[in-house]
Amino acid sequence: MKYSWQHPEWPNFTYDTKQCRDSLYQYALEAGRLSGGIGQLTDTLQYEAYLDLMVSEAINTSRIEGEKLDRENVRSSIKNFLGLTVPPTRVMDPRAEGIAALMVDVRNTFKDELTKEKLFHWHQLVLPKEESSFLRNKIQIGQWRTSEEPMQIISGPIGYEKVHYEAPPAQQIEFEMDRFLKWYNDTSPLNGNRKEDIPGPIRSAIAHLWFETLHPFDDGNGRVGRAIAEQALSQDLKRPPLLSLSTIIEKDKNAYYDGLNRASQPNLDVSQWVNWFTSSVLSAQREAVKNIEFILKKAKFWDKFQNENLNERQVKAINKVFKAGPDGFEFGVNAKKYMGMTGCSKATATRDLGDLVDKNCLYRMEGGGRNARYGIQLEEGSSISTKPKTKMENSIPENLAEKMTEWRKDNNKATLTEKPSSEPRIK
Repeated sequence: MKYSWQHPEWPNFTYDTKQCRDSLYQYALEAGRLSGGIGQLTDTLQYEAYLDLMVSEAINTSRIEGEKLDRENVRSSIKNFLGLTVPPTRVMDPRAEGIAALMVDVRNTFKDELTKEKLFHWHQLVLPKEESSFLRNKIQIGQWRTSEEPMQIISGPIGYEKVHYEAPPAQQIEFEMDRFLKWYNDTSPLNGNRKEDIPGPIRSAIAHLWFETLHPFDDGNGRVGRAIAEQALSQDLKRPPLLSLSTIIEKDKNAYYDGLNRASQPNLDVSQWVNWFTSSVLSAQREAVKNIEFILKKAKFWDKFQNENLNERQVKAINKVFKAGPDGFEFGVNAKKYMGMTGCSKATATRDLGDLVDKNCLYRMEGGGRNARYGIQLEEGSSISTKPKTKMENSIPENLAEKMTEWRKDNNKATLTEKPSSEPRIK
């Protein structure tokens, strides 16, 4: 016996909640803080926050698997599926369209039971047939794996491979997945007849671990498994979660894979995995709070400087900095970066940056010498509170795509963009 699925008591996982009690408590507090934070944003900014988090989740769940996607392609695809672009923006990358469709579907159908048909659909989204590659031509898409070859997780050069894990053989997958889906649906907080009340993050942790242990597909198990984890959190909150779990996982993939590997050993005590996972969910919540605070500060910035008569290059550069997110330009912008963002000469870049400093839009960062760097002058004290502005604004939509489309039509507004709601006048 080498793996957990070979244990005679499989799949009766055990765990000690004492190790993650504090994380669970903080999770409940942060959920309220997030809900209050989103309530401080206008409708437009609320949807911008959701859009940013969906883009981050799509980018990072793919990056974990070594697949790098263009952010603009992903963003455009998500907006297309949400009905925010009329006519839809043309996206040439089927991988970006597929993962975008997954993000939207996970959020719009979280109330539904999880079925093998749903998982097959998600699998088809993360591995689109239009994407041509040797691997994709060899694997089965939208069905359980059937190969008699063992499904192994290995590392190392050819001839010196190390087997980290071997999943159950293909002939067991149908039975094992039926058992997993029954447990998942029976324990759902949306199931009025459930007999077992499992805290949301713990249920999400076990669901993800169980699915990854089975590894039911030839490829794409990680992305589908993280979608399951996110759906489990949605069912606990009774709304789509305002966080990106994959963003936190991608920052420390080694810990993630090490946790899965440890939990796959023949001991069914998964306390260590549950503790790590719940801590990661908490970190994702706190990262989401940081993102909302950034959106709020960005809105205040444009409210303050919209009448400063900025030129087109200056507006473009500042919007690009904002688009990079809270940590995107940690070390500031220098003349060279400004030239790259706007296509202007060095003399023009120096003059524009100096003008932005004079207008208090930017500040000169410490150090740098002749290669001066500048940061955006954001207001302090823009932290969110737990108190929402109104009940309506605090209501996070259950059916995100439908609500966003309704919002666009009812208000006769343009599609969401990275531009400020009240753009500054351009010279």
